[in-house]
Amino acid sequence: MLSQGGVVAVTSLAVEARIARGPGVSVVLGNQSSQLGARLEAAIARGASGVISFGIAGGLTPGLSAGDCIVASGVRSGKDVIATDHAWAQNLLEAIPGAIHAEVVGVDTLLMDPLEKSRVHALTGAVAVDMESHIAAKVAFAHRMPFAACRIIIDAAHRTLPPAAAVGLRQDGTPDVLAVCRSLLQNPSQLRDLICTALDARIAGRALRSARKQLGVGLGCPDYNNFALDLAVV
Repeated sequence: MLSQGGVVAVTSLAVEARIARGPGVSVVLGNQSSQLGARLEAAIARGASGVISFGIAGGLTPGLSAGDCIVASGVRSGKDVIATDHAWAQNLLEAIPGAIHAEVVGVDTLLMDPLEKSRVHALTGAVAVDMESHIAAKVAFAHRMPFAACRIIIDAAHRTLPPAAAVGLRQDGTPDVLAVCRSLLQNPSQLRDLICTALDARIAGRALRSARKQLGVGLGCPDYNNFALDLAVV
């Protein structure tokens, strides 16, 4: 049993939240950094045993495909690296066959094209990118709480995200179909990339559901008496 209440899963999409929520797991959802951080602070104040960033991510290194699972060894943000909890990460790796243990990087704006992804990979060495893990890591570190990140690749490093991807999300994390349609009408040439993104999303969604099922109660979080977190500045 978890010693301090349930795990808090940090997500930005409504579908991620539905997948993550379950026995031993509550969910914080937000797609703006200030909003997400405040909601996570409130959730921790109510009692939590750990924080996990759970959802999809963009691939930064060649060889990763939609559906691949990344269990973060650490989360980069600027020059800082916040290490994930070793025991929790090992539980995730043992539960999810083929999961890759490597660093991810958090950013505040969506990386849309392969050149951007290549630049960030060259600067950080991270294999995947998302917009929530760095926020979750910082809040967890500030509270000296165990932290983990489990992310499924949706767009591989060579994929271009269409402009519609930047406008296709409402504040509540649900798809904004009308905004996507308007973007497509304004720029029909993005149709191919939009179809590819939709197909990749289906693959990533199946992989995320599979990972959730394998992790079970508490998303693999061990029972903690002592917390060990490290902040490395490079």
